[in-house]
Amino acid sequence: MVSTILEPQQEQQTPRSKPLIMIVDDNVELLEELENLLKLGGYDVAAISDGTQVLETALKNKPDLILLDLKMSPKSGFQIADEARNSIVLKDVPVIAMTGFFTEKQHFLMMKLCGIKTSILKPFRPLNLITKIEFALGKREEEYETDMT
Repeated sequence: MVSTILEPQQEQQTPRSKPLIMIVDDNVELLEELENLLKLGGYDVAAISDGTQVLETALKNKPDLILLDLKMSPKSGFQIADEARNSIVLKDVPVIAMTGFFTEKQHFLMMKLCGIKTSILKPFRPLNLITKIEFALGKREEEYETDMT
């Protein structure tokens, strides 16, 4: 089980210098690749492979964004997103769903009902993921990368 957890933010501390992205995926290889990619991109990262630890860790660390795999067990990404949406502390934290499985129209409706603002289909290009993260964090005006070179 991979779990890279940062120390909880103290209320007295100065704000973080880098946004904290929480990555949740039970695929350890992908989790490690995403963790490396985001660290190189200038983000702090909390990586979690066990969905049952997400809410507790998120409440302690208050991430700026949650990157969430939907198809996990025993707790699905839908359940985790819904718990975050119903949390006073986490309700405004943007969630980006990662999925290669849930692609039908009804799945996108379920994502919306759980508070997931956007999703990215696996496999994805790293630039597309960074673009979505930057958009969700308000660092760019367009959600999709238009330069395909």
